[in-house]
Amino acid sequence: MPERSTGGGGPDPARLSFGLLAALAAALLTGSATVLQAVGARRASAGLPPGGAAALAGAFRQWPFLVGVGMDMLGFGAELLALDRLPLYEVEAVLASALAVTAVGAARVLKVRLRRSEWAGVAAVCAGLCVLAVSAGRDGPGRGSTALRLGVLLASLLLIGAGWAVVRFTDHRRAPLLGLVAGLQFGVVGVAVRVLPDPRLPDLLIEPSACAIALAGLGGFAALTWAMQTGSVTAATAAMVLGETLGPAVVGVLLLGDHTRHDLAPLAVLGFAAAVLGALTLARFGDAEQPAASGTTA
Repeated sequence: MPERSTGGGGPDPARLSFGLLAALAAALLTGSATVLQAVGARRASAGLPPGGAAALAGAFRQWPFLVGVGMDMLGFGAELLALDRLPLYEVEAVLASALAVTAVGAARVLKVRLRRSEWAGVAAVCAGLCVLAVSAGRDGPGRGSTALRLGVLLASLLLIGAGWAVVRFTDHRRAPLLGLVAGLQFGVVGVAVRVLPDPRLPDLLIEPSACAIALAGLGGFAALTWAMQTGSVTAATAAMVLGETLGPAVVGVLLLGDHTRHDLAPLAVLGFAAAVLGALTLARFGDAEQPAASGTTA
């Protein structure tokens, strides 16, 4: 997305300030929504096998989950307002703080105590994604070929299969793995929106990228809900944020002509490494949350 400008007089400070407030509101809403959705999802899964349709459907009968979904929608609206007023990389940098909001909320609402290593992982993911966002350049000129649009549809189907396989065949590290699948699905949505042509109905109904948006959106939502029912909310959210951010970035650079800002490629690599290491730390140490009453810091 190209940077917004108010004309020859330069950026309007009031417009930029409103955009920053909107981005902060989006981070607060989405980070808090994840915690509420986790509360509802866990209540719904009590006594049910994880990853089942009953546990997923039951979440929609829990008011914290429904409130969380509503907050997510409000957060998305705030993000759109921010993107209309700020460069994409600035909005992404602010939205990375949603992980910190989720971590604090999980510690207080879900009554878990995060170890120092886990807080370090949260900080590393947020800082790494902020560095990546700041080093990002403008979107490239590529709009996506037919092969790429078919590719995003295939990716959405494969990721649905990957989510099913994680639920069916894994017990260890299930939450971060499902979070990563959810993030990659949401990343597919972003890429599909980017390459979506402008056909009119009924052509849109058979457009591969439009189908990918629907499948990946639903698949990502299901994977994230199951992740919150089976393990650490913080670890799952970190993996989701990582997949949602890095997946489209790789596609953009390799296939759509995106690039980093001038001379900032080494900084982008450093941000990538910090974000990945932080997510791995959370996956390693934060898979099983401990109640605050019995948890200990490390």
